[in-house]
Amino acid sequence: MTELYIYAVLFLVLLGHCLLAGKMYRTIHEDEALTLSEKNFWKLRALIFPGLFWFYYQGEKKRRKS
Repeated sequence: MTELYIYAVLFLVLLGHCLLAGKMYRTIHEDEALTLSEKNFWKLRALIFPGLFWFYYQGEKKRRKS
């Protein structure tokens, strides 16, 4: 029974990871201020740690606007 809980939690973590990576991927793709290499750089980061790099991307976006 413990295995079932572990697999359920891992599944939810994986699902959240995929959804957040997809959201970040779409947001980066729609940002016209980025060059092609910058978009690719952020997209690769989105696939690795989307939660962490989402905050880095938002901070970078604010820094560019000011």
